[in-house]
Amino acid sequence: MPCYFMLTIKTSGDKLSCRFISQQSGTSAVKDVGELELPPFDYVPRIYKGPSADEVLQKRKKFLGPSLFYYYQKPLNIVEGKMQYLFDENGRRYLDAFAGIVTVSCGHCHPDIVQAIRTQNELLQHATTIYLHHAIGDFAEALASKMPGNLKVVYFVNSGSEANELATLMARLYSGNHDMISLRNAYHGGSAGTMGLTALSSWKYNISQGGVHHVLNPNTYRGVFGSDGEQYAKDVKDHIDFGSSGRVAGFIAETIQGVGGAVELAPGYLPAVYKYIRNAGGVCIADEVQTGFGRTGSHYWGFETQGVIPDIVTMAKGIGNGLPLGAVVTTPEIASVLAERIQFNTFGGNPVCSAGGLAVLKVLDKEKRQEHCAAVGSYLLDRLRALQEKHEVIGDVRGRGLMIGVELVTDRKLKTPAKAETSILFEKLKDLGVLIGKGGYESNVFRVKPPMCFTKEDADFLVDAMDYAMSGL
Repeated sequence: MPCYFMLTIKTSGDKLSCRFISQQSGTSAVKDVGELELPPFDYVPRIYKGPSADEVLQKRKKFLGPSLFYYYQKPLNIVEGKMQYLFDENGRRYLDAFAGIVTVSCGHCHPDIVQAIRTQNELLQHATTIYLHHAIGDFAEALASKMPGNLKVVYFVNSGSEANELATLMARLYSGNHDMISLRNAYHGGSAGTMGLTALSSWKYNISQGGVHHVLNPNTYRGVFGSDGEQYAKDVKDHIDFGSSGRVAGFIAETIQGVGGAVELAPGYLPAVYKYIRNAGGVCIADEVQTGFGRTGSHYWGFETQGVIPDIVTMAKGIGNGLPLGAVVTTPEIASVLAERIQFNTFGGNPVCSAGGLAVLKVLDKEKRQEHCAAVGSYLLDRLRALQEKHEVIGDVRGRGLMIGVELVTDRKLKTPAKAETSILFEKLKDLGVLIGKGGYESNVFRVKPPMCFTKEDADFLVDAMDYAMSGL
């Protein structure tokens, strides 16, 4: 079999001409595979006059922590964004299929959100909750209106890690118990507290992380029980019976694991788990940091796909479209435990972030982004599954709406992670003008989670680019 490698990618505006070279037994031949063109977009980026990518990288290496990482062998210097597109220092346009790590919900620099932030910024930037200001109450009221059941009390924080820290504190105080349960392959933050909930070794430092049990991941593609959610749930019951005092503080889970590689929980899993947890005196926490606000298309919140109502919901990322904003929503009964002491967050719900967050909710409703995610996501999943039939390297296509994972393998039967191939394709897709994420324990899953204004034309470009790149493996 010939092995094709990409020879050249020539750019001309938003058009890319692609050619591959094949080599076998010492011979070579050039193969033209055609032209890719980004969908039309009526926007001209400003001329960039700032420091070059090399200068930015050198300053970053000198003054920022060495734990920071960057994508691509030659990192991109992204200087401007508009809706679902990003622009580098040379004005080249890229399709953003990762949304700033699933953070840009409405689109980069959405005019309604920019205007709301600008207006508030000119009046009052910060005062904290020791004084009254309408913005935080307006935002909390709008957010609470999106929640089911008695989830009506809102706490604002600055990130998903903070939200999950606060939710864990609530669970332990309210239940009077200490042990928490989370899933293997989960990511709930990188702070000292949430690191214990996270169950991916590459994100965990060797510090004390006691009081957390990590149960079987109900992964329908790789899990031991396939799609049988109730069988996976029994492992939670076993941990309660044999790994704890029989009483637990709570359980936390993403409905579709983000960093873990867009893994959707097996059907029927959460109803069974929630029953076990509540019988053991614990509360149930839904981590909606990545799945919330209609991204799944079928529902506004990820937990609704499992037909459950949690006791606490955490959220961040898409709630602010790029603002440092997170929230915890719970019931009045659970919220009351925090009144036993002073609970305060200096920046949580500040006027600027509250104004921006409220604008996000309004844009999502006005532009019907949940319905849009359902339609475009379904179309994209169909195209990706058709691509799977063509390319053996695609082992699994999964997800909902615009929360999609494409897992790459070298052997479909053994499901051997295609780590090297993923890295090669990742670079090629960037060269073709597509920016996506990577996830999964072996980093062999493409995370396709673009801004929610992503169109069917964008989906076609993304899949065509994948097709071109995979034809070169």
